[in-house]
Amino acid sequence: MWKFWSRHKRKVYVALGVLGSGYLLYKLYDAHRRRLSDLERELAGERENDVLIKAQMQAHFENIQGIADTTTLPHAMVYLSSRVAKELDLLHLTEKLMKGKGQPNNLTSLEKLALWDELKILSFTRMVLSLWAMTLLSLYIRVQVNILGRHLYIDTARGLGSSHLLDEADLIGRNDQQQFLASADFLSDHGMTNLISNMHAAATEVLKGKQLRDFFNTTILHETIVQILDKLMSKGSPHRWLDYLMPEDARFYKFVTSSSSGNSDLSDITKFDQLMIETRAVLSSAEFGDVVDLSLKTVVDLLVEDIKVQCEGNLLSGMPLAKLLPRVAQINPLLLEEPSKNRYIQIIRNIPEVELFFTLLYSNTPTL
Repeated sequence: MWKFWSRHKRKVYVALGVLGSGYLLYKLYDAHRRRLSDLERELAGERENDVLIKAQMQAHFENIQGIADTTTLPHAMVYLSSRVAKELDLLHLTEKLMKGKGQPNNLTSLEKLALWDELKILSFTRMVLSLWAMTLLSLYIRVQVNILGRHLYIDTARGLGSSHLLDEADLIGRNDQQQFLASADFLSDHGMTNLISNMHAAATEVLKGKQLRDFFNTTILHETIVQILDKLMSKGSPHRWLDYLMPEDARFYKFVTSSSSGNSDLSDITKFDQLMIETRAVLSSAEFGDVVDLSLKTVVDLLVEDIKVQCEGNLLSGMPLAKLLPRVAQINPLLLEEPSKNRYIQIIRNIPEVELFFTLLYSNTPTL
């Protein structure tokens, strides 16, 4: 044995070394394989969780859009329609013209001309104002519900992800929610007076050189509507729609000043204030401005097509402005129809760029 060991001990040591090294490598490999397996399971679990969260957010996002279309927007549109009908009623002008036609001696030629001129300006004022208000109100409400929906989703996710209840101060209360959504009526309650005044001035300026006997075709009608909108939108601040849609709240400027100075003491800023501040920031953005411009352009194109259909093709070759005015007046109810029947609102909602804007607005979620 001793002679065998003396002759073969080197080989035995080598063999033991190889076996030991092999066993060690196997253990290292097995541990590495287990870690990889655990990591793969963890990643698979995270992927499943991400898919679930995305599905939940998508479902919640779609529900939020449904709320805008079926609850908030219908109420606001009914109120807007009644305000426009009350403030821009054409009946008194048409009744005077009809009486003057039946009894020629009641009105002089100059009086008739003045009434027709007023009817021309008021008809276009009402049509373009309805177009603008319907478009901006539908966009504004969709901004509101997406901001509110995102905050409510975050509150829910925080509550589910913590072992204790959230502090009530961190949640958006029902009163704040209702107050925030009710602010959509600011346009009808407070912004309408200035909007009518500025729209009437814009229509007067654009139409002052157009006579009742002048021929209008689809191109001229389109250009006239766009010119009135451009005149309106060129007045005031760069974000000219803000003054009509939202109050000029000093708390917004206090928030901006406090943020820029590094002062974090904003204890008197309520949840409602925070929602309004965020809404104002969105409405002041260049991205929202692009959405407004695109939406108005799309609605104008569709409106001209609808008037052309009402005119039974006569607008293609051209027709006197006096004969076009009744068509302009008749299109107004369609612009302010309830959202479920209003194809202008549906067209705006389905514009790809508009859909993308609100998807990004909703998904722009702060870290939980």
